[in-house]
Amino acid sequence: MDVSDLRQRILRALDAARVDAATKRTDVDAAQAAYDAWLRDVAVPLLRQAQAILKAENHMFTVHSPAGSARLASDGHPETFLEFVLDTSGDRPQVLSRTSVARGAKRVSVDERPVSAGKAVKDISEQEVAALLVATIPRLIK
Repeated sequence: MDVSDLRQRILRALDAARVDAATKRTDVDAAQAAYDAWLRDVAVPLLRQAQAILKAENHMFTVHSPAGSARLASDGHPETFLEFVLDTSGDRPQVLSRTSVARGAKRVSVDERPVSAGKAVKDISEQEVAALLVATIPRLIK
């Protein structure tokens, strides 16, 4: 193979990688902004509603919403919680629900899954989050 031909191919691949990296940074920044708004407008209010419902049924949980996540945690077992986090490690940013359930003194089961696979962060609806809460909360109070 001619050295100049190989050089041109490598340089084109490097340029394409730079463009892809810049595009990914832009996508991640947009997803982060959408995620922050989604936490504020959808996730945290629904977690607070779930907390009130659980409290009325004598299940004590607290909502924590530090920057970048939202968590509904058991007051009796801090290792038992449901939280929402933004995953930017893949090809496309997505919101994950992470469920951690403490069983006994040393056993903790953790499950991570997309809240709505394939959807942009801004398009995840209250109904989808509510369905996830209804499916997940019974596991937290066993």
